Amino acid sequence: MRTIDVDRSLCDNHGQCAIAAPEVFRMNTDGVLEYEPTFDDALLDEVEEAIDVCPVQAIFLKD
Repeated sequence: MRTIDVDRSLCDNHGQCAIAAPEVFRMNTDGVLEYEPTFDDALLDEVEEAIDVCPVQAIFLKD
């Protein structure tokens, strides 16, 4: 299992991460990002894509 963190002080709820990795990130009905802090290694490529496409670089992969 891998772990991520989203810096809420940076996140502007653009939702690009939810498009790149919908198994991990999603926008709630209020347009606010929700995410699973841990995810299976099989989703690593999608999560790395979500990190790359975040316009404010608010997503961090933790070791």
